[in-house]
Amino acid sequence: MFNKNNINGYKSSLTGVKQKTLVYGEKTLMTEFLLEAGSQLPLHQHPHEQTGYLVKGRLHMVIGENEFIAEPGDSWCIGSNEYHGAEALDNSVAVEIFSPVREEYLP
Repeated sequence: MFNKNNINGYKSSLTGVKQKTLVYGEKTLMTEFLLEAGSQLPLHQHPHEQTGYLVKGRLHMVIGENEFIAEPGDSWCIGSNEYHGAEALDNSVAVEIFSPVREEYLP
């Protein structure tokens, strides 16, 4: 599968958060998140392992019992069923990969 960059296809998942699935395969799915400064991703968990990379902005992240300030170029991996959440400190762009595929994120 190949995805050409375009501005279409974003969905609003939470206030101030837009997401778009970029590509997916049999075992992984890649999603781009656009987060407005001040937007919140409440603490949650899911069975998917989640690996991310911050392209732009700053995020205050909570992963398990740890807290981080993520800046451009930083990356993370969140284990299956591990509690996590974030707050966008600036307008931010993050790319995350989920395994297995998150069915609810399929276009």
